Amino acid sequence: MVWFAVLLAVLGAFCLAIGAQRQGSAVKADTGGLALSSRGFLRLLRNPRWVLGLLLLGLGMAMNAIALVSAPLTVVQPIGAIALVITTVVNAKDQGLTINRGTVVAISSCVTGSALFVLLAVNATQENHHVSGEDEATIVLLLALAVGLFGSLAAMFRHRMNAFVYILGAGVLFGFVAVLTRIIGRHLLDPNGLFLLNVQWYTVVAIAAAGGLGSWFVQSAYSSGPPDLVIAGLTVIDPIVGIAIGIAILGELRPDVHAVLAIAMAAAALLAIVGVIALSRHHPEVTKRKRDAKAASSRKA
Repeated sequence: MVWFAVLLAVLGAFCLAIGAQRQGSAVKADTGGLALSSRGFLRLLRNPRWVLGLLLLGLGMAMNAIALVSAPLTVVQPIGAIALVITTVVNAKDQGLTINRGTVVAISSCVTGSALFVLLAVNATQENHHVSGEDEATIVLLLALAVGLFGSLAAMFRHRMNAFVYILGAGVLFGFVAVLTRIIGRHLLDPNGLFLLNVQWYTVVAIAAAGGLGSWFVQSAYSSGPPDLVIAGLTVIDPIVGIAIGIAILGELRPDVHAVLAIAMAAAALLAIVGVIALSRHHPEVTKRKRDAKAASSRKA
């Protein structure tokens, strides 16, 4: 069963990588590097390349979900990080780019930091099978604040937000969505037999709002940055946020955890996030856009 899970995780990583690259190239071709509009999004729904990317992303997420159920988190989660490497290589070949040293260092930081964080978190956390109504409401309220914050930023600075802000927002929002989805799953499996009656309406509304805004942020990130950055956000920031919520709110931190382990987790998370920031600044596609923009402004002057 473990080897089957590993195979699914690897196939899922390939699907995520190719799907992100297909969607990213479709969005860039449609927007020309400009901000994604609602009309542009409707056009993407009729774009075969974008739809293929969506299907591959959905298939990759489904494979990863099955893998997580079939094998320990320590086995499956680090494998998902290879999607970042695959996306970088595929996108570089598709765009005719040379992967520079800064990109290699940034990706290495992302993969190493996220893998270490997950491995350490497994040894520092414990499963909480009972989530109180107060804890669930707290998570929903925090998610509402996150949706309000990132939604306001998107509304006020839509044409000035860079790809990193978009993908940071998407990673945070999808991290909350993952936690609330797990909580809903526990409600449905509750032995009291009430099934859907256990699910709070505000949790469903919160997931829908966060999922919608997060998806918009992902597509907007494609228009202003490389698809590697999107995968970095979904495979690095998302799990870090999810585990942090579990520790801070759901009480999943083991009582016997040594301070050194907690500090090591924080350092690993910081290493991964620094890698995402570096990727958003030193990726060859980003530097190429900066050079093109500078050359265009020089010609106008």
